[in-house]
Amino acid sequence: MARIDVMDEKKPTEDLPEEPNGEGEDLEGQEDDSGNEMEIPLSEMTKEQLIEKISEVQALADTNMDNYLRSQAEMENMKKRFQKEKQELVKYGNEILTKQLLPVADNLEKALDHSKDENSLEALREGVDLTLKGLISVLEKAGVEVVQAIGAPFDPNFHEAVSEQMDDSAEPGTVLKELQKGYLLNDRLIRPAMVIVNKK
Repeated sequence: MARIDVMDEKKPTEDLPEEPNGEGEDLEGQEDDSGNEMEIPLSEMTKEQLIEKISEVQALADTNMDNYLRSQAEMENMKKRFQKEKQELVKYGNEILTKQLLPVADNLEKALDHSKDENSLEALREGVDLTLKGLISVLEKAGVEVVQAIGAPFDPNFHEAVSEQMDDSAEPGTVLKELQKGYLLNDRLIRPAMVIVNKK
């Protein structure tokens, strides 16, 4: 069995190097245990070191201020650019819808031109009918829907009652007549239907 010698805890310290007392030593340029250069406290710096430190801090402050001013300028430019884009969007936001409505205007002009012929009444009727179909098609593509009214139960969320009538053939509270169509835009009400409701 191997023998293990235990060292005496009271080993003499005569051979150990003396610890530095730090008196009169310059701390500048010294490194800590991790290898990083130690920061000298301001109270222990020389005049030259203080001037150098102030120069470094001033340079850092100037850099930070420059970055701040550049950021502020960039934000201001972005704000102006977004404002301009917003104005253009408001100004030209209906461009697609307008282009789709131009053929409707063309059909109206054609209907008026054909109304000058001998069969003007029939031509005018056909022209207006085609124009209405074209207009409805354009509105449907834009997300416009007609509010269902006649024969439906009165709904104050979609209908505006103008008056009431008595009709035994219909359920009480049912819409009997539509005076003006109502419309939805992408499922949002933009105009309620004006209706006459059966008395309860």
